[in-house]
Amino acid sequence: MHDSFPILDDHFHINHRTGVGATVVREFMRSGGTHIVLVSLPSWSHDIYPSKSEDFRPVFDELFKTAAVVRAEGCGCYPLCGVHPTEIGKFCSRMSLANAEGLMCGALDVAAGYVAEGKAIGLKSGRPHYPVEQEVWDASNRVLSHGLVLAKELGCALQIHAESGACGDVSDFAKAAGMDPARVVKHFATCETPLHPSVTVREPFLAEWFAKKREFTLESDYMDDLSRPGAVNGPRSVPRRMQWMMKEGAVTAEDMWRVHSAVPEKIYGVEFAI
Repeated sequence: MHDSFPILDDHFHINHRTGVGATVVREFMRSGGTHIVLVSLPSWSHDIYPSKSEDFRPVFDELFKTAAVVRAEGCGCYPLCGVHPTEIGKFCSRMSLANAEGLMCGALDVAAGYVAEGKAIGLKSGRPHYPVEQEVWDASNRVLSHGLVLAKELGCALQIHAESGACGDVSDFAKAAGMDPARVVKHFATCETPLHPSVTVREPFLAEWFAKKREFTLESDYMDDLSRPGAVNGPRSVPRRMQWMMKEGAVTAEDMWRVHSAVPEKIYGVEFAI
């Protein structure tokens, strides 16, 4: 299939400290995968415990080095850099909430510089997907809103990690920032949302969404952590599911080009072609 269709995984982690590292894309490609959106890891995944925004540079620099290795393997690779919403809680263990919020926003400023240079295709942010104190929730929403303002200024997409559900208020935040909510990617989307849904291959509604010609993208949320085998989905899961759905007649050639090329091009502003 990979000779005819692009197959994109819209949320892919690579971590050579805990997993296989960049060569894991060989498995993805053997199953027909052609492109990945590679998301930056939390700072602690690099054994980095930042106190100022510049401390995030090694986090992002490693992301780009990994992306270069992935491309050398023959796989299209598009980095997203930013902050993980759980970081604010970790930072609060050693600084005030106000300082943690400022550090998160500063990290997004650094990430925005890399987007402006063309090293990344967009930003990553979000808010906790688990219960937190109201003040942490409010601070996280301010960080997210800062990311939306930066994405608007850059004309790029913002992918978010957030709680399950529609996240309708994030659409309001995007509009307040002057940004199109359709370019805010809801990672691990599970239902109707005014944002762009990136859904995992496990979702039971996939055939229905394909049949309705819905605009969405597919992801594995592959973790690359050998201590957690089977966590979320494996590196081959998106192309394998596509192969199976094509064989079953649930997906057409037109569907493949729409979901794996035309739609992500509209979201990210880059070409996903063979």
